[in-house]
Amino acid sequence: MRIEGTSEIETNMTEAAQKKPLVLFMPSGKRGRFPIGTPILDAARSLGVYVESVCGGRATCGRCQVSVQEGNFAKHKIVSSNEHISPVGPKEQRYASVRELPDGRRLSCSAQILGDLVIDVPQDTVINAQVVRKAATDRVIERNAAVQLCYVEVEEPDMHKPLGDLDRLKAVLEKDWGWKDLLIAPHLIPQLQGILRKGNWAVTAAIHRDMDSSRPFIVGLSPGLKNEAYGVACDIGSTTIAMHLVSLLSGRIVASSGASNPQIRFGEDLMSRVSYVMMNPDGREAMTKAVREAVNGLIGKVCAEGEIDRHDILDMVVVGNPIMHHLFLGIDPTELGQAPFALAVSGALQYWAHEIDIEVNRGARLYMLPCIAGHVGADAAGATLSEGPHRQDKMMLLVDVGTNAEIVLGNKERVVAASSPTGPAFEGAEISSGQRAAPGAIERVRIDPETLEPRFRVIGVDKWSDEEGFAEAAAATGVTGICGSAIIEVVAEMYLTGIISQDGVVDGAMAARSPRIVPNGRTFSYLLHDGEPKITVTQNDIRAIQLAKAALYAGIKLLMEKQGVEHVDTIRFAGAFGSFIDPKYAMVLGLIPDCDLAEVKAVGNAAGTGALMALLNRGHRREIEETVRKIEKIETALESKFQEHFVNAMAMPNKVDAFPKLAEVVTLPERKVPADDGGEGGGRRRRRSRE
Repeated sequence: MRIEGTSEIETNMTEAAQKKPLVLFMPSGKRGRFPIGTPILDAARSLGVYVESVCGGRATCGRCQVSVQEGNFAKHKIVSSNEHISPVGPKEQRYASVRELPDGRRLSCSAQILGDLVIDVPQDTVINAQVVRKAATDRVIERNAAVQLCYVEVEEPDMHKPLGDLDRLKAVLEKDWGWKDLLIAPHLIPQLQGILRKGNWAVTAAIHRDMDSSRPFIVGLSPGLKNEAYGVACDIGSTTIAMHLVSLLSGRIVASSGASNPQIRFGEDLMSRVSYVMMNPDGREAMTKAVREAVNGLIGKVCAEGEIDRHDILDMVVVGNPIMHHLFLGIDPTELGQAPFALAVSGALQYWAHEIDIEVNRGARLYMLPCIAGHVGADAAGATLSEGPHRQDKMMLLVDVGTNAEIVLGNKERVVAASSPTGPAFEGAEISSGQRAAPGAIERVRIDPETLEPRFRVIGVDKWSDEEGFAEAAAATGVTGICGSAIIEVVAEMYLTGIISQDGVVDGAMAARSPRIVPNGRTFSYLLHDGEPKITVTQNDIRAIQLAKAALYAGIKLLMEKQGVEHVDTIRFAGAFGSFIDPKYAMVLGLIPDCDLAEVKAVGNAAGTGALMALLNRGHRREIEETVRKIEKIETALESKFQEHFVNAMAMPNKVDAFPKLAEVVTLPERKVPADDGGEGGGRRRRRSRE
């Protein structure tokens, strides 16, 4: 109905005001009705839609950009139009003249609601990203970082108002942003007056709200408007250190990098490093210094790649296994080398980063995830946070295969965890031709069931060894050895083709079928590559793999018994090594229990992803702290049935456990007794189907 004496626009606004416009935010889908004239930023905040704002609504930071989706949205019974938003005002015009404002974008702190709207919170730019997606996954990390930037304009000194500069800064932070009882990092106090005057009394304060104290801290102070702050998520592994550099405001991963852990020179595996500490008075100090220097070097590398100043890093989250955890923090790990494997500290820790010689902003904080048990560390906690067995109904098995395997099993009802001493065989150690994954290492193996001839792929070469052009392609790298993923595959293939028995004995009678079966003292070996160097799989190699996989399976079996289950619903391989394991061959070997192969997946560096989650969302810190307190820790060395499970797991896939899911996709050989093991040579076996 038209009201006399009013324009059509005014009439429409009056009618709209009576019913309050509906505002729908995408992609979150959150919606609500708001009075005419409500700033879009206020509407977003009231609905819990994340829209960044550093300047407090002054239209100077440009982080609150949104756009209007125009059209008739029948599902919601509204028409959304740019006419339903206030015209561009002086503040937005000023911003656009100083900085670029893309076509169709508005500053939500200035733009007001005039009618029904569908608002898009852009996800394609650094400025407005609400989430961060881990590369090659659909993972979404909701942003709620511990650090918040707050731009304020501080009153100048007045002889009639004797408040100090810091007190006036705190007062305006409370007035404009609601921060009460603020503390300040001590190093900032001597710099405070200079920063205020340099910024002409306008400054950006970095507030850290996840300290040991319940009170928030001013950890950084910059003159004028500062639009960026960064954080680092770091996974310190015994072999490799991995790092992400992240924008704390947008969640964007700016750069990622990795480096070898220099502690390797003190010992190849964890226990050898503990031994080094025990045998050398300065051993702990030397390894602590080495790992901190490596972390600082990586920070320099990612900052150079991202073209940022390392002093803009204000927050860090670090994970690592218990021994790496202790050595990084400067704690003697000796107690972890002997029963009862006591941790010096198991809960989450917070430090000023400079306290442990990390070269970033002096106000930067460092958060260390909690450890689960003596040999189930903060890295396992990070992987648990990443994969979330405690969030789901399914019974999930999470395994990080390494020198010391970390195992977590559970669902939202109950989670149990253990470690199992698998040794370094899966990483190529203790294997005659074994090596770490590097160009030239064999990474995939297939054996023809009729001729017993192998074909393989090496790291750095796309072709298989039986394809034309392989020799030329591999000339640069050579064929240098066999890495962990291929060790699993070749032993499983040898079992499937009948070269070895269920008990892992190389069948010497097979030498009559193939020159690949060669005598080696009192046993036989399999010749995988007849070149320079010659690469063979020996009986001792197979035994080393059996011992490693049996230790892992026995630990898993104990956890399954504690949970009262005979099977698991889903399996996740964590860690760099787990990323390259073929689930089918891992199951043929008996490394993991029977499961639908579609439910067995590698999740990469899940520990690093957990660190990233804790960096970008402080709520995840509380989540993992609470979860770790509830996880039940099982010490395999104290369990009477461990030895029984271990012996049964020496067989392939297992002496007593059935693998019906695996049998649906792979024809497992019948049990055979090889000739050199006291039985008749050859034996009968069923052919398997080949993919």
